[in-house]
Order: sequence, then C-alpha cells, then structure tokens
Amino acid sequence: MTASVPDRIDDLPRVRAQRRALIVLAATQVLSGAGLAAGVTVGALLAQDLLGSTSLTGLVSALATAGSALAAVAVGRVSQARGRRPGLAAGYLAGAAGSAGVIAAAALGNAVLLFVSMFVYGTGTATNLQARYAGADLATPARRARAVSTVLVATTMGGVAGPNLAASTGDLAHALGIPHLAGPFLLAGAAYALAALVLTVWLRPDPLLLARTLQSERADPAHGEHGDVGRRPVATGRSPGVPAGVLIMVLTQLVMVAIMTMTPIHMHDHGHGTAASGLVIAIHIGAMYLPSPLSGWLVDRYSHLTMAVTAALALLAAGIVAATAPGGSVASFAVALALLGLGWNLGLVAGTTIITDSVPLAVRARSQGLVDLSIAIAGAVGGLVSGFLVAAAGYPVLAVGGGILALAIVPVVISTARGR
Repeated sequence: MTASVPDRIDDLPRVRAQRRALIVLAATQVLSGAGLAAGVTVGALLAQDLLGSTSLTGLVSALATAGSALAAVAVGRVSQARGRRPGLAAGYLAGAAGSAGVIAAAALGNAVLLFVSMFVYGTGTATNLQARYAGADLATPARRARAVSTVLVATTMGGVAGPNLAASTGDLAHALGIPHLAGPFLLAGAAYALAALVLTVWLRPDPLLLARTLQSERADPAHGEHGDVGRRPVATGRSPGVPAGVLIMVLTQLVMVAIMTMTPIHMHDHGHGTAASGLVIAIHIGAMYLPSPLSGWLVDRYSHLTMAVTAALALLAAGIVAATAPGGSVASFAVALALLGLGWNLGLVAGTTIITDSVPLAVRARSQGLVDLSIAIAGAVGGLVSGFLVAAAGYPVLAVGGGILALAIVPVVISTARGR
C-alpha cells in the first residue's frame, strides 16, 4: 500500500529537514554572496568609465535594485506556486545571465547594454535576500530569527571574498581581452550559476512545501487546531506588524544603498584605487551579514522593535562617521561602512521576523515577495538619488542626511508598540 502523507512526514521529521535546508541554503549563500558583491564593488566605477561622468553612476545601482524589485515579486510567486527550490534557482540563473551581459557591455563599450544587464543582474540580489525566508519556513517560532540569521551569515564568506578578488579577477579579465573593471562579473556569473545548480540538486525536501504539508497535518481534526505549539502570537495580514516590518526594512535599505553606492566614488575622487575601495566594501558586506547570529539571538531574546531602534542608531552613527571621514583615511571609511552594514543587518533581521510572524503560511511566499519589492524599490531610489545628491551637495550631505532619515524608524516603532 502507498504510504500516506503522515507516513512520509514521519520519514522526514521537521528538525532533520530544517537542518538539511539550512546547510544547502548556507552553501548557496556563500556563492551568491560573491556574486552580489561584484556589482557593489565595481558597478558604479564601470558606469563612470563608460559614461565619463559621475552624476549618472547612481543609475547603475538604481537599475540593479529595480531589477531586484521585479525579481522579488517573480521569485515570490514562483515559490508560492512551486516551492522555494525552483523559485530561488530561477532567480540565480537570471543573475548569471545579467553578469554575462555586463561583461559583454564592458567589452563593447556599450552603456545601454550595461544598464539593461545591470537590471537583470539585480535578480541575483533579490534571490539572495529571498533565501532568508526559506530558512525560516521550517523553523520553530522561538528560533525563527536565528534561522533567518543563519542563512544571512553564510553570505559573509562570499561577500567578503568577492570584493577582495576584484584585482585578481580584473587581471583575469584583462588576460581574456575584457576591460579590467568587468573582471568581478566573471566571478559573479559563475557563482550564481553554481548556486542555482546546488539548489536544484540538493534542496530536497522543499522547505516551503513541507511546511505546508505539516500545517495541513496539524489542521486535521484528529490533531487539533493548526498552529505551532508555544509560538509567539501571530497577527493577521492586517496587523500593524506588517507595515511596521516593511517600513523598518525599507528605511534601512534606502539609507544603506545610498551611502554604500557613493562611497567607492568618493574614495576614488580622493585618489584611492579599486583595492582600497574593495577592502572597504568587503568590510561593509561582512558587517551586513557576519553579525547575523547575534542579531537573530537578540531579536528572539528581546523584542523586534528594540532591535529596530538599535538599527536606526547604528545607521545614524555610520552617516556621521562617513561625513566626517578624512578623504585619505581608508580606516575611517571602513568604520563608517561597518556601522552601515551593522545597522542594515539589525533592521533586516528584525523586520523579516516581524513579517514572517505576521503573514499566514498559505500566502507567505507571495507576500514576502511583495515585501521585498518594497525593499528593492527603496534601494533603487537610494541608488538613483545618491548620485545626483553627491553631484549637487557633496558626499558628506548624503551621509548625514541618510543617518537622519534612519531615525524615522523610531516613530514607526513607537506607533507599533502603542497599537499592540
């Protein structure tokens, strides 16, 4: 007789499936971290080289994040319909295709192709972020933030290695007859393609599909009311937790992208080379992901809202340090972008956990895609405005203004706390 659904579930207990999912997701995050770091490190510089102007360099980041916005919805919808595995794998393959387009644009000296390819390349960034939700699908509610942080921290290795390979991949590109600045996109294309392969082969069982099966089993009258035992109270989709979580992540993303995008340009204008800016960006990306285990523990141990306020303060400190950094001091820029990454990490882990707790499993993947759409739009705005603002008022104004804007998280937190 064919095994029933409960029998199959017994063969794949939640804890074992969750452990396997986290291992596979961590492996792909290492790869995708190297992929997303390429655009951060040299994307703006490549645009500046092709255009001969600084004012439109922010457009590269804006297009990449706009592509990320569209991809967030697409990956969320595919995941909702078919599971996390096909959704994430398709996103990484698109990121690989975008990387190939950037290389072609650099070789041809075609700025239009560069902009189009960066739009497609942004899909990899969206997919990298969507993977954090997959880590939480099978997690127990009391450990949900730590599951999210486990997936995020794995990005650190690739994210730190990618920028530091900028010089060597540039040499490889030069040897192949490709412009030096396109080198990191050789790494990005290979990394994204390999991440898609790892997901397709090893992310089994699919965490989202198994979570739905488990919920259906608990919903059976013989097993009582569905829901997680001992879980945090879960709000409905109309809960104030949903807009609060979105706003926290939107503000942290906007501020982070704006300051991060223009820092390599600002350093370049003060005589620093790609190695120096690559080191600063590597430290920044490390700070974006490396503190994740601590952030997850703090969110699970204390409140999401407390950590959101902490994120705002870290972003304010980052803006002040960046604005006052001496032009020749690599160390000062490194400290500023480390604080910027830390603030982003705290805001992302807190906001993600709020959203996951607030949205029912039946519509979770689609809703998460829409949430990440908002985040990506905020990043696109930050990237686009940053170039014009620096050209008009200077980098210090951008940095301080971003830090002050981050403080808007505080009234959001206060309003949400009062609404509970």
